[in-house]
Amino acid sequence: MTKVKLYPIKFQPIFKEKIWGGNKLKSVLNKKTNLLNVGESWEISAVENDVSVVANGQLKGNTLNSLLAEYKDDLIGEKNYKSFGTKFPLLIKFIDAKEDLSIQLHPNNKLAAQRHNSFGKTEMWYVLEADEEANLIVGFNEKMTSEKYLKHLNNKTLPEILNFNKVKKGDSYFIDVGLVHAIGAGVMLAEIQQTSDITYRVYDWDRVDAKGNTRELHNDLALEAINFDYKDNFKIDYFKNKNQTNKLVTCPFFITNYLALETNTITKENTFDSFIIYMCVNGEASIKTDYSTEIIKKGETILIPAVINTFQIIAESAELLEIYI
Repeated sequence: MTKVKLYPIKFQPIFKEKIWGGNKLKSVLNKKTNLLNVGESWEISAVENDVSVVANGQLKGNTLNSLLAEYKDDLIGEKNYKSFGTKFPLLIKFIDAKEDLSIQLHPNNKLAAQRHNSFGKTEMWYVLEADEEANLIVGFNEKMTSEKYLKHLNNKTLPEILNFNKVKKGDSYFIDVGLVHAIGAGVMLAEIQQTSDITYRVYDWDRVDAKGNTRELHNDLALEAINFDYKDNFKIDYFKNKNQTNKLVTCPFFITNYLALETNTITKENTFDSFIIYMCVNGEASIKTDYSTEIIKKGETILIPAVINTFQIIAESAELLEIYI
């Protein structure tokens, strides 16, 4: 790789066909793929065998891993490089659920490291679109014990004890490790998470694939990882003030802000010692540095290397998620 001055970087989406996937990633977010039933677009990924490739500029064709090996803390920040080395710490996705996803949960860092040599999978959701009556499953709807949970699981009545939330565009949820959850049919969302593809599937609505096979469940693994603490509202309350940064989620693994820009130019100073990722969830904006300009449209994602200290975001109308560590 010829070392060049770092600039705002876009990556080629990695598409995932899913039994529950639809066509909104193509029809609404303008994703280019011939795959059918596209459930996920991995926007930035360092998951093994699914590593993102640069789509723009002089570094086009290089992988995220090779960039990190070459640029180190210039790419992700000094503190992040000390913590993660050449393992990029976040996985960024768009997800379209034409049908209900399985009921699932994710392990914490300790369990994931012991069992899978992986990070845990703390994540958050931001709803881009939701059909009328569409819902997300987040947690339980009553106080829970392992005995009560197992009784419903074995009787195939698990949905009776789950917390169904009707959702609309702009709703956001924090999905901590161990939390039972599922994306419901008719929901398209942005997902921000730790770099991990470890999911414990506990119930899949008894459905089968075209060959009559059921999908694998992971109930033994899930039992030690599940969080039975009862909470009735995981929805995030946040401000939506125009032309300024609105805090959305702050956790040890990532910080996410919401920006709604209207006919405005804002100057951003990177004081975080971190890369910054922008996901465009509506409209379009220009990201301008001293030496380059990149346009980001609805459904696109861009990474601002940590070494870029100051840049401008210019938009007539845009909604962005801003992510860093």
